[in-house]
Amino acid sequence: MPKAYSAHAYLTETARARPEIWRLLLGLLLIGVLVSLLNMVFFAVLVGMGPDQWAQELLLGSSPMALLLLLGSFGFITLGVTLAARWFQHRALWSIVGDRRLAVAQFLKVLKSLLILGAIGFLLPPYGLGDELTQNLPFATWVLLFPVAAFAVLIQTSAEEVLFRGYIQQTLAARFKSPVIWMGVPSVLFAAGHYTPDMAGSNALLIAAWALAFGLLTSDLTARAGTLGPAIALHFFNNLIALLFISLPDSLSGLSLFLLPFDTSDADQLRPWLVVDLAVMFVCWLAARVALRR
Repeated sequence: MPKAYSAHAYLTETARARPEIWRLLLGLLLIGVLVSLLNMVFFAVLVGMGPDQWAQELLLGSSPMALLLLLGSFGFITLGVTLAARWFQHRALWSIVGDRRLAVAQFLKVLKSLLILGAIGFLLPPYGLGDELTQNLPFATWVLLFPVAAFAVLIQTSAEEVLFRGYIQQTLAARFKSPVIWMGVPSVLFAAGHYTPDMAGSNALLIAAWALAFGLLTSDLTARAGTLGPAIALHFFNNLIALLFISLPDSLSGLSLFLLPFDTSDADQLRPWLVVDLAVMFVCWLAARVALRR
């Protein structure tokens, strides 16, 4: 393992007692089945309680309540990881997150750095890509919803990090020495989860490639920090912007203050944004690394 990743040994310590791949596969099967069943029941109950268009709103997250519920349902993933780690590896959830005080301290340190960076980016030119944004929610409504919406985003991003950079990455690292495996495999799986050709059309592969790069950067942060705190902070900051400030109109837009004037499948309009977003993501990763050294 590279010297820069020596802190990652802390996260894999409890996983190394039971590093067999069959335990990981059974754990992922359990997580998949449990999350599918709980989501099926959860959304069936919700759909039965609402009007006809409520099912479509839930599927797309196109209203505030729909998106809050959709984001909150990611808590089922955290539950699944908790049970899988306990049953197949005899690990507690905090052993996946890392030392709780250190994880929280690193989360806050990185998030503070990213918020400062975001504020600077907002104040300095250039101001956008020349596309006029559309107001989605009234400002007063958005402000009132922001605290609970931010918490819902934290549930969603924490769940994904616990699964990909936590449970999967650490179990693979306990079995294989090469970072190509224990960083690469979770990142490829993360990218596969973002591959949506039905919605994104010709942009689907580019969005998946973006997710692959994001997965590799958050894997790197986790290995350097020895906790999931920095990766959760970076993921939280990214999704906070994408879900609560400026969203695409065709998916997960229910809590956003503004909407972009094009949808996910618009190749000509979306691709320049993806390039800029990739560059911003890399700068945020660098900022997180600098924050961890302080």
